[in-house]
Amino acid sequence: MKLLIKNGTVVTPSGEIKADLLVEGNKIVKISPFIDEKCKTIDASGKHILAGIIDIHVHLREPGFEGKEDIESGSKAAVAGGVTQVCCMPNTNPVCDNAVVATYIKHRAEEVGLCKIHPIGAITKGENGETLSDIGKMKAAGAVALSDDGKSVANSQIMRLAMEYANDFGLKCLCHCEDKDLVDGGMVNEGYNSTLTGLKGSLRAAEDIMVAREIALSESLNIPVHICHVSTYSGVEIIRSAKSRGVQVTAETCPHYFILTDDIITSYDTNTKVNPPVREDKDVKAIIKGLKDGTLDCIVSDHAPHSLKDKQVEYELAAFGISGIETSFALSYTYLVKTGILTLAELSKRMSAAPAQILGLEGGEIKEGAVADLTIVDLNRKYVIDSKKFLSKGKNTPFNGFEVYGEVQYTIVDGAIKFKR
Repeated sequence: MKLLIKNGTVVTPSGEIKADLLVEGNKIVKISPFIDEKCKTIDASGKHILAGIIDIHVHLREPGFEGKEDIESGSKAAVAGGVTQVCCMPNTNPVCDNAVVATYIKHRAEEVGLCKIHPIGAITKGENGETLSDIGKMKAAGAVALSDDGKSVANSQIMRLAMEYANDFGLKCLCHCEDKDLVDGGMVNEGYNSTLTGLKGSLRAAEDIMVAREIALSESLNIPVHICHVSTYSGVEIIRSAKSRGVQVTAETCPHYFILTDDIITSYDTNTKVNPPVREDKDVKAIIKGLKDGTLDCIVSDHAPHSLKDKQVEYELAAFGISGIETSFALSYTYLVKTGILTLAELSKRMSAAPAQILGLEGGEIKEGAVADLTIVDLNRKYVIDSKKFLSKGKNTPFNGFEVYGEVQYTIVDGAIKFKR
């Protein structure tokens, strides 16, 4: 089966080119200023063609928490957001700490048949931080990385062993960096606004201490490590310094960390409650600088959908998390490209090429012979984020009512149209 995309602007690592793009089967077979082919055709006039977005930090909730999200609803949300590949975190019920759960996730993804879904296995059994999971068996079942996301592995020796065993199987540890003892029940950034609201604060140091530990282990062992959802200016500096020494560290952040400050918590809106918390203006500026200079390699959504009952309670009792997979691209484009901080090619690198490279996934670039995972967007299309229209079960977002640019028009996975606006 062939698919011809005509009259679009193709975004490549070196910039943008006006070109037609021919897909045959699941591969891009030709990119040329003009292609004449009798087949199914998409007219992409006035639109941009990007490598399919790869989100390596997503919570799909299935198995166990299907009231919040399931693989089908999460897949629908993903393709609506232009995401062609999803890496889902293991804090399900049961925890994805074995080959059986990893296999189940892969099979469910195949049944749904929308985006590609790759399970991330737990570092420790039950995410309890005590005993390593069955790493080799999970790798054989399709796991692409390891994480105890939602928790840090408190025991440094266990973490060392995890990094060594993971590396033996060609996997990386994706580290949620949080010293739980230091957090001590904190739920927002510790500072002026936590004092003003009376909400218990969490120090930046709780994140930074664990960032530094994971980097120290990576440097000592000469093993790659990936730092999840960086939120602090000091964490960015720790990572920048490590990279300058040649440490094999990569790092991610999310739109809420380069757009929002903790001023939002003064509304007591539980949709602003996320872990790690949004912080202050100096943190936002540092995150933006880190994205610009490459200290922070990629942008993820940390899509964490919740039901209304999880959020419509007192702030202290509400669940942490933001439903973000449908808004990640538009927010990133609006606040990073429209503002001149990144070029569109640079944004594509941080949302597609870099995630693919970090986890060794196929895709992430547009070239002849590459897999035909593509996202077609209308960058001039302005719209207002309305969580009621989310395809995700999770409507929990602090961005409701935000005006953004960059609407996804088509999402193409393995040469097949999986979403059309």
